[in-house]
Amino acid sequence: MTAHTLPVGTNMPALVYEAPRVMTMRDVPIPLPRPDEVLIEVEYSGICGSELSGFLGQSSIRQPPLVFGHEISGRIAALGDDVDDSWQAHVGDPVTANPLVSCGRCDFCARGRQQLCPRRLLLGATLPGGNARYVAVPVASVLAVPEGMDLATAAMVEPVAFALRAVEVSTVTPASSVLVVGAGAIGLLILQVLAASGVRTRYVVETNPDRLARAVALGCIPLERGERGLPSMIDEVTGGRGVDVAIDAVGAPSTRRECMLSLTPGGTMVLVGLHSDETELPLNTVVRSELVIRGAFAYSPVHFRQGLAWLAEGIVGLKAGVVVARLDEGQKWYEQLVSGHPASKVLLQPALQAS
Repeated sequence: MTAHTLPVGTNMPALVYEAPRVMTMRDVPIPLPRPDEVLIEVEYSGICGSELSGFLGQSSIRQPPLVFGHEISGRIAALGDDVDDSWQAHVGDPVTANPLVSCGRCDFCARGRQQLCPRRLLLGATLPGGNARYVAVPVASVLAVPEGMDLATAAMVEPVAFALRAVEVSTVTPASSVLVVGAGAIGLLILQVLAASGVRTRYVVETNPDRLARAVALGCIPLERGERGLPSMIDEVTGGRGVDVAIDAVGAPSTRRECMLSLTPGGTMVLVGLHSDETELPLNTVVRSELVIRGAFAYSPVHFRQGLAWLAEGIVGLKAGVVVARLDEGQKWYEQLVSGHPASKVLLQPALQAS
């Protein structure tokens, strides 16, 4: 391993998930990169909505003890023994990394659908993540941060890549009418990707007024459920037609049902939220109205590169409601987010320490 300004000693601070709703700062060993990996000194590690269910003990793929964090940016600190010598010149450079590690050999990987690889791994879930001073990632997953992009923005490539995939599976056209339920980070980014794709009729439902205001600032049409419920409101604003596409960015049984019942015949519902596993739906309606139900789980390396480019060009991005906090404040921020804090994104900064 070729090192670059690694600290004396073998330990680093990390925020460790110990049990449901329990995260503790620990000194843990600095990971030694495998031959095909690089070690990244983490600058920012974003908290993802999917990690909140893990924090609550509701995620089967996140088992304690575990270091969360799959939305990362930082600088190359060390190289594995088999990493090409050309990378020596990039030690210290700002980078981000695709956290989804696939096998590269199966049929799904060969077809560019690495997110469906049966042997896929994920930083912060099945691999140690970025809520620590250092994280090891395959060199093939590393992308250079474009000149002029700050590292806080670079930590948000992963949710942008996911938003790109969610809009892709919806098969929208500029003429489509689209409903997005939930205006957290993913919902806001989906609304931006829809706008960049030429979709002009974008309805949004969000119970938090701060998050709703951010969606309205993007030119979206806000809707309230009212006493009769969201499908009745959709009927009212569309003249009884319904929307072409409904995207559920919450993942609750009620929001999934609302999205489905808001569709026009032949419409498409895209499920991206993972809050609840089971939902009862009137499937006879799916048959009679020839509805399409699609899931969007993650993204391919193509989406990840596109997401980085779109962030660099300012096509998408999160500005309002972004919070930067010390890593040792992580427990507090996980608690606040599961309690409904309106932040659009919380970025933990491992380099910051309590004074």
